[in-house]
Amino acid sequence: MSLSFLSSKRMDTLFDQAATYLPLIGTSFGVFIVLFVANWALLGRYPEFGNERKLPRQLVMLGLTVTGAVAVAIVLPVSDSTRNQIIALIGVLLSGVVAFSSTTVISNLMAGLMLRMSNSFRAGDFIRVEEYFGRVAERGLFNTEIQTERRNLVYLSNSYLVSHPITVVRTSGTIIAATLSLGYDVHHSRVQSLLIAAAQKTGLEDPFVQIVELGNYAITYRISGLLTEIKSMLTAQSNLHRTILDTLHEEGIEIVSPTFMNQRRVADDAKILPAPLHAVPPLDASEHEEIVFDKAEKVEQREKAKVDLQEQIGKLEKKLESVKGETKQNIETSIEQKRERLAVLEKKEETDHGSHPSPIKKGTAAKAMHTRK
Repeated sequence: MSLSFLSSKRMDTLFDQAATYLPLIGTSFGVFIVLFVANWALLGRYPEFGNERKLPRQLVMLGLTVTGAVAVAIVLPVSDSTRNQIIALIGVLLSGVVAFSSTTVISNLMAGLMLRMSNSFRAGDFIRVEEYFGRVAERGLFNTEIQTERRNLVYLSNSYLVSHPITVVRTSGTIIAATLSLGYDVHHSRVQSLLIAAAQKTGLEDPFVQIVELGNYAITYRISGLLTEIKSMLTAQSNLHRTILDTLHEEGIEIVSPTFMNQRRVADDAKILPAPLHAVPPLDASEHEEIVFDKAEKVEQREKAKVDLQEQIGKLEKKLESVKGETKQNIETSIEQKRERLAVLEKKEETDHGSHPSPIKKGTAAKAMHTRK
């Protein structure tokens, strides 16, 4: 009887201990399942998503992870004071991570959130940060990708962007300018009219000339004009320089200052001008910028298409509330088609992240080279 009694008592003790840890085991298992399923549903199903699309999903996963850790701490089989200390420790750890974020990876996360809230720029915009210039190809959780004028991809950390001034080219237009020095023997009014004519030939709007400096040996002029089609900014800058050269040379004005020196003897009335050549047509923006900023162009077009589809779906959903019968069915079909197109765009979003830019078509490259000859 005594042995049976001891065995029964021992079994009761084991059951009591199991019952004590059962909530912890169940909660831990449930948190694991929830995090596993959420990770698969939010991120695992879409491996083609880039940082731009992953950002809100990663933030949701971060929130779920913190919530799961607090839930496990609540069901720990400890006293209330110890449980409160553990929860407080979690809070202290999170606060410490945020406090030391300037020297950790979290700093880029915080900077990324700041850039999103301020909305200083978006995909497809031209930006300049210190010596870096290009079009925004991707805005990620920890870094921002820009495509430079050499078609390369540069990854700038979000903390770097927050700590340095960012120059954003306005989508409504930007000023294209060129600076040159001419001698005092050419009247400034003549130079002004010729420079304005060159800017107008380039396609710049409202051109104006400024006298930047009266130097000891030359006058420095700056011709500026508004370019509304900012995607052709690089080509417009080159065309402006080309047109200035052609315009001034046609009028017999040499673009050298009086400090120009040469060791050979020339006649007093000799002018330093290049030999006349056949006129070269200006560069076409479609042959240059589309090659240089191919990825940024794709991202911008995809973003615009998504916004347009979302606006159309919203309008149709509002209209759906006031119609019935066959008209309602047709609208529902149209909404479904637009949602399918939106899903296709979202699947294609940022698929080129981390990969090399798409190769240049041979026909386009050959045409561009032929134009430049």
